[in-house]
Amino acid sequence: MKRVLITGAAGFLGSHLCDRFMEEGYEVIGMDNLITGNLKNIEHLFPLERFSFYHHDVSKFVHVSGELDYILHFASPASPIDYLKIPIQTLKVGAMGTHNLLGLAKEKNARILVASTSEVYGDPMVHPQTEDYWGNVNPIGPRGVYDEAKRFQEAITMAYHRFHGLETRIVRIFNTYGPRMRLNDGRVLPAFIGQALRGEDLTVFGDGTQTRSFCFVDDLIEGIYRLLMSDYVEPVNVGNPDEISIRDFAEEIIKLTGTDQKVIYQPLPQDDPMQRQPDITRAREVLGWAPKVSRAEGLKVTYAYFKSLSEDDLYKVEHKSFDDYIKR
Repeated sequence: MKRVLITGAAGFLGSHLCDRFMEEGYEVIGMDNLITGNLKNIEHLFPLERFSFYHHDVSKFVHVSGELDYILHFASPASPIDYLKIPIQTLKVGAMGTHNLLGLAKEKNARILVASTSEVYGDPMVHPQTEDYWGNVNPIGPRGVYDEAKRFQEAITMAYHRFHGLETRIVRIFNTYGPRMRLNDGRVLPAFIGQALRGEDLTVFGDGTQTRSFCFVDDLIEGIYRLLMSDYVEPVNVGNPDEISIRDFAEEIIKLTGTDQKVIYQPLPQDDPMQRQPDITRAREVLGWAPKVSRAEGLKVTYAYFKSLSEDDLYKVEHKSFDDYIKR
């Protein structure tokens, strides 16, 4: 039985990856320090024999007993509300955390896939964004703690590949949505749905002409899985190229939720990218991958998930601690 280590396992994407690899018959080791992750996302896996969980910060030395075939490094704050609140930890997990996991992959002779982001392109001057574009990033701006952590992550990953011959993969993830997102994490989609469910007006930053491209989580997980199993070493964009303005997206959410809220406008945060659309030519050619779930279909599933949350979840984010679980 093959074994995979998934860091950031209690997070949005990490938990879906745990599910996928359990379905594929792997022994799955989840690892998370729970600084932004939530054990509720993976508690359904705890009784299963092939799943184990390590409560650990990958910015510190990482040890896993036994053989490992694959490592997927998804440990990192990923929303502005998180990485602006914990900037040092964000930089550390991108730098020291990635270094530790690359070292573990080298020790175990395992293939490692690291989760990069469309934020490496910054506020792009090229549209749509191809993997060959080097980006337009402000390294000392407030978003730089996340952008530069991911850019360093890519650099050290390629260094390990070139110098040590390590099997590495890099996925550049564009805006993704679906069940298990946190309502109050500061990202566009959960922010809009949370405001609609609470009866609040929807807040658009800037004039709303900035664009995003939203990929449903099931499509993204399939792209990641295919990349891991491929022989391709260079970064690959995985996302949905169906672009929409934030203003139009707010109107879509109002229509979806059947509410009568207005759209209100606030000043645009510093360095907020004006355009975000992946060029997925490489993913199509190398992985035979393209998204299948339309935004309308994916939003229905996501909205149903958010509607199922408790009233308490609509107003604040509760994270049960690891101690709460081991005491049960």
